[in-house]
Parts: sequence; structure tokens; C-alpha cells
Amino acid sequence: MSKVNTIQTKAESALSAIETMDKSGFKLNSIIAVSEYLERDIAAAAQVDGPLSGELLVIKDNIEAVGLPASAGSLALSQTPVERDSSIAQRIKAAGGVIVAASNLSEWANIRSSNSTSGWSALGGLTANPWIHSHNAGGSSSGTGAAVAAGLFSYGVGTETDGSIICPASLNGCVGIKPTVGLIPRDGVIPISGSQDSPGPMTQRVEESERLLSVLAGRDYSESNQRDRKLRFGFVRNWLTKDDAVNAHLENAIRCLSAAGHSIVEINVDDPSDETREEEFEILLRELRDDLTQYLSTRPGSRVKSLADVVYFNTNEPREIEHFDQDLLEKALTFPGRDDEYRTIRERNLSWAQSTLNTILSDVDVAIGCTYGPAWKSTLGNGDSYSDASWITMAPAIAGTPIGTIPMGIVSGLPVGIGVVARAMDEVRLLTALYAIEKELGLGVLTPTFVKK
Repeated sequence: MSKVNTIQTKAESALSAIETMDKSGFKLNSIIAVSEYLERDIAAAAQVDGPLSGELLVIKDNIEAVGLPASAGSLALSQTPVERDSSIAQRIKAAGGVIVAASNLSEWANIRSSNSTSGWSALGGLTANPWIHSHNAGGSSSGTGAAVAAGLFSYGVGTETDGSIICPASLNGCVGIKPTVGLIPRDGVIPISGSQDSPGPMTQRVEESERLLSVLAGRDYSESNQRDRKLRFGFVRNWLTKDDAVNAHLENAIRCLSAAGHSIVEINVDDPSDETREEEFEILLRELRDDLTQYLSTRPGSRVKSLADVVYFNTNEPREIEHFDQDLLEKALTFPGRDDEYRTIRERNLSWAQSTLNTILSDVDVAIGCTYGPAWKSTLGNGDSYSDASWITMAPAIAGTPIGTIPMGIVSGLPVGIGVVARAMDEVRLLTALYAIEKELGLGVLTPTFVKK
């Protein structure tokens, strides 16, 4: 069988699974669109001998790839054909990968409403969790996490500002990495925050994340991996959840790592104050106003050219406000953007994050903790239930440093993840730690239960 036929057969299998599992049957609802140019891209991939040769991928629908919507789940962008490949799409194709589909997401990457339900967009509807249908897929990279965990794809790309890769990876049961901000190019990616946004891999295994991260970042991490190295892990006591069963899985992971010869150091830091959390949020809204408007103003053919245009469009489109409002977008319009006050707040916020990370990582290779509790039930219009989450994503998000997650067990029929935090540009040690956890826990690729209730 020729290479093009081999890829075509794989693609037909993926499309069949999308039809029978995603669009009907279980109705996972993780996919917004299939590429209009799939046959062309398969033919092109067959000519490439690269690190992703013949591999199929799903990308979040806020990343531009010709033949897919790049709509951020919004009806305002749903009729704006993509005219250019983002650098991400270019690198995937140059490595021999085939971008088959765009995944559903929390609309506008979950910065639209304080009452939003993760995994819902006006264009794509609500993504389900592949373990228990009524439970949430997390966000905002909801569809990517659900599709990868469900086995529709082994490789996916998400984006994160604060938690948007780590959350859905944890809730659906796959590997997720948000790398150092700036490591992966962000052109052609619909933004929230220039200081915190980053694309990243979401895969079934750590090896796949390493391979995809190498392609996206333009550097080969397999050449520098240190899989056999014994690490010094910092267990951050504050990064526990309110769920004892989740915490028990972390304690088991620590025992397994220790038994394998890795060192464990317990660390205590203060939780972020209310002021610190509020300032991070204000920074994101200020940057959103500037960065989203800049993006929309240069998107060819877009009928919305600014954040104000998006707010106006939603106000006059009943399907956009069917379940919840757009108070966060409206609030962002009340801020002047990156003025002197912004710079003062950002400096203070960044100082907290850097000080926290310096304390945590001063004498260890990486730091670990819980990420989120088990997925909560989705209740459209009533927001999300993050009460069981730890604070593990916040300092890395503000400082722009890398964080990853991998499944560590099942609680109440749902997967939960362990989080790993590393220093800026130290993706090698992050990957080394994820490899060690994957090996010592021995869970393999989790298979969802697909309970329909």
C-alpha cells in the first residue's frame, strides 16, 4: 500500500469515528469542522519524511489553518474563510502531519462570560466528557482534550492563558503541556493575552507530546531528553485539592517516584491573595482589548474588526446570548488597555509569580501538585465548578513558564491529573519529569468509559 493510501485509510477511520462517536452515538461534540482540503493535505504529507510523517492531528478552532474556520467558536467569525496558515499549521505540515479537523472550545477561549460553561460555543455547542457524558470537558481547549482522550486523534494542539490546556487534559485524561510563553509562534492564533497565551500539545502519551512540542517549537527535544535521570521533585503542599481521593492519588504518585529513586522535597508557599487574583484578571482583560482588536483588524475578510464589534454582534445575535451573557467582553471595553496603571499592576503581579516560583523551584528540578478535581456536571448558564482545583496553574501562567499534566488515576469514574511545573525554557526537565511519572505510575493510555448519562 502506498504512503498516501495508508494516510487516507487512517483519515477515513478518523472521519468514521467522528461521525459515529462525535456527531452521533455518544455525541461527544468535540469537533467543529473537518478540513475542506483534507485530500490535498494528505497528498502533500505523503511526500514528507518528517517527525510527524503521516500523523493525523486536531487543532483548537482559534488557530488558523486553511480549510478550517479559526472561529474561536464565535458566530461572528464563522463566515470568515481562513486565507493563511499560522506558523503552527505550517510547521505541522512541514513535519508531515495532516491537520484533519478543528476542535470545539469554550468560546473566545473562555474570556466571554463569568457565567460561561466550559466547552460551549455558539458555533459548536457543548462538548461532552468522554468518560461521563453529562460531565464537563474543561476548557478552554475542551474539544482537543476530549477528542484526544476519546481516541479520535493521538495528537492535538490546544492553547492556554491560565489553565486552558491543563484543565481539559486533566478532566478528560490525556497529556497536556503549556510551554514557555514565546517558545511557539502565535501568529494566526486568536489571542487573549500577549503576556500569558501559548499554544501547546495535547496527546495520549508523553512521547507524542515531546514529538509535537519539538515540531511546534522548532527544536528537537528527543535529542536532549533525559529519561533515565533521577529527579528532585518539589511537592507543593498548597497544591492539593479539596477532594481527599484526588489528593490520595498524588500521595501514591509521590510514593511511586520515591520508590524509583527520585527525591521528594515538601514545599509550602502562600496561596495567592484576592488582590493578586483580581489583578491577574484585570491584566487579561486589558490585554484582550488591545490584542484581540489588533488581531481582528488584520484578519482578512472579518466582519468584526475590534472587540467592540464583537460585543455589538453578540448583542444582536440571539444564539450568542442564549445561555449566558458577555459581561467579561463588556468589562474589557471599560479598560484603557496597556496604560501606566496597567504597567504598575502587571509589574506587581509578575513579581508575585516570579517570587513564588523562585521559592518553589529554588532547590528542586521541578515542582508537582494536583491540578483539578474530577470533572463537574455541565450546567449551561450556571458557570463552572472550580472549587476543587489547586492554584498550580496561576504562577506559571503569570510568569509565562512551562507547566504540564498527565493522568494519575480515576476518581468517581473520572480521570484526574498530576501537574508539573518547571523553570522558563526548561521544557527538557518538564518532559523528563512527565516521562518519569508516566513510567512509575504505569497507567498507560486511559480508555474512557463513554457512560451516557
